Amino acid sequence: MCSGTNMTDAHVIQDDLPADWRDATLVGRLDFGAGPTPVVIREGRVADVSGAAPTVSALLNSWQAGIDGQDLGELADLDLKPAWHDRSGPRLLAPVDLHCVKAAGVTFATSAVERVIEERARGDAARAHEIRHALQQKIGTEIRAVKPGSGQAEALKQAFLAAGLWSQYLEVAIGPYAEIFTKAPAMSAVGWGDYIGVRSDSAWNNPEPEVAIVCDGAGNAVGATLGNDVNLRDIEGRSALLLGKAKDNNASCSLGPFVRLFDDSFCMDDVRQAVVTLEVLGPDGYRLEGSSSMAEISRDPLDLVQQALSEHQYPDGFVIFLGTLFAPTQDRDVAGRGFTHRIGDSVRISTAKLGTLANRVTTSADAPPWQFGLGALMSNLSARGLLKSSAT
Repeated sequence: MCSGTNMTDAHVIQDDLPADWRDATLVGRLDFGAGPTPVVIREGRVADVSGAAPTVSALLNSWQAGIDGQDLGELADLDLKPAWHDRSGPRLLAPVDLHCVKAAGVTFATSAVERVIEERARGDAARAHEIRHALQQKIGTEIRAVKPGSGQAEALKQAFLAAGLWSQYLEVAIGPYAEIFTKAPAMSAVGWGDYIGVRSDSAWNNPEPEVAIVCDGAGNAVGATLGNDVNLRDIEGRSALLLGKAKDNNASCSLGPFVRLFDDSFCMDDVRQAVVTLEVLGPDGYRLEGSSSMAEISRDPLDLVQQALSEHQYPDGFVIFLGTLFAPTQDRDVAGRGFTHRIGDSVRISTAKLGTLANRVTTSADAPPWQFGLGALMSNLSARGLLKSSAT
């Protein structure tokens, strides 16, 4: 079951806040026992805004910088600890609720190379080592400077086709259309300090540390958060048609710790320049570190937002993962087999302006089941007298 980690139960949210958190405007959801409560944090103080906006979706759809709320005191005084420590006490939830959770894949050259490797290896980690050696230099160096959808990209595609190197993953890496898929149903994402799940039948998998853009119901990018778009390399590698099975499982999507709203202290350029770091600490003493520079992304974040909106609407807002440069190939157990998770791994995804998203790995089968969906939320809000005639 859910056990084992190198992260102590004494860990608190104060350890994982943005470096300049007292200058930030943060939005999140807390559960004090009665149910999800939207909160806004300014200058380090927490305000319960559920009376004005019972959901984060409603809050962001009608955002006003001066929105009133019940003062709950200093964030540092709330003593929020990981949910794996105590699920009955106050805990931090994923910072979005009614939002559709979307994701963009293969948005970095290195991730494109790794997807081609997965495809050719058919999910076999040992064979992937040989294919990586043969492909990485040629593909990795040639596509980095190519603008997706450009004439140069089309010429490169023709060269790859002639060489027998073309792949559906390269199509979305340098073609006109990004890979945009639905990562998780609304309300299913886990938050900071909770368990994150990998399928129990996956033997080759890894975390995917990403920045995610949060948009309101009109499609405006209003803020950003951190996310873990867990990747099951063996399952997706067998066939791209298994993407849904590889990506959407219980507890397989993590977001948090908070949404940082765009304002004078934080803007889209901060996202474009962010360096996202990853640290995995295993119960076996294993340590993995890596980083992903958003400056190397092939498609601009706002382009990915617009591609998600193409001929589609999200009246409750949506979140979109921007993809990752990081694809761990460091061996963990057997030479040539690369990295895969073990139960009990602690995963920390960090960047200065957004803080740290911390989770503990278990299987999707053993993670706490997702039982609080949209119907339960509406019933809960109604019982608390928070539903009004306006949209929630």
